[in-house]
Amino acid sequence: MATSPHEPSPAAPSADAAPSADAALSADAALEPHAAPAADEAPTPHPTHFAARAHSFNAAAPAYAAHRPSYPPALLDAVEELAGRSLAGADVADIGAGTGIGTAVLRARGARVIAVEPGAGMAAEFRRTLPDVPLVQGNGNHLPLATASADFITYAQAWHWTDATLSAPEAMRVLRPGGALALWWNVLDDRVDWVAAQDARLRAFFADGATPATGTMGAHGDMKNRVGHNSGGLRFVTREIPWTRHISVDDHLANLATHSAFLIQPEEQVAQFLATERADLLDSFPDGHLSEPYTVELHLTLSPH
Repeated sequence: MATSPHEPSPAAPSADAAPSADAALSADAALEPHAAPAADEAPTPHPTHFAARAHSFNAAAPAYAAHRPSYPPALLDAVEELAGRSLAGADVADIGAGTGIGTAVLRARGARVIAVEPGAGMAAEFRRTLPDVPLVQGNGNHLPLATASADFITYAQAWHWTDATLSAPEAMRVLRPGGALALWWNVLDDRVDWVAAQDARLRAFFADGATPATGTMGAHGDMKNRVGHNSGGLRFVTREIPWTRHISVDDHLANLATHSAFLIQPEEQVAQFLATERADLLDSFPDGHLSEPYTVELHLTLSPH
């Protein structure tokens, strides 16, 4: 799902892992799932290694939930401003919801949320932390939601796992007229010296020269390109929201380890890298605590009236 995002696996869990529409939603719910295409009908637009990275989150779901950053209130302020309406009382479909980090902040803002998640491991963690939120099996390429049923569709750290030639028209189908599609990513700011130094070490560690999709501004540009090259022909307005998370060095490394590029590496190599990285960080932060400087990259577009 730069400290680039992360989230759902494109592979859907077995049908019995997801609640039925009746079980998931009350009869008067505004977001009503309809039958999704069978899993074997879904296209496979991404290379095998990309799919492996997407699947890797399921085994790491508890660590993902424990260590990934949330999102600042200013992000939702920006979503409401650009959408021209409040999230409170709105029907929101959170796609690629993962363990529910984005869903939780939407709910706290007063939205009525239904989550869509393909990965069985992520969905299990979601249900543990947000048991009263409807969650249905599916992915952005084939949304299991009724036409014109949502005021907002959100993708928190998840749009890049979709094929926008499919997910963009699907989003427009599910949105009501004038509804908003909002995509966002937490991105670490590599204009900060220690982040830039770590980014260089990460790039050296990975053979393909890519950071573990964590969120550095080195990938900051990459995030914009991901939307640009994966826009599905939609025109987005972009907003950047800076914020900071204060955590321990060990928690920072635990967050790093939940990114897909690490999850598919041999465990011994990852452990060795993280041990060396811990020593490097403690040289800079001898008290064992640091501040992660994030920018949330928000991209939003409206459906036609």
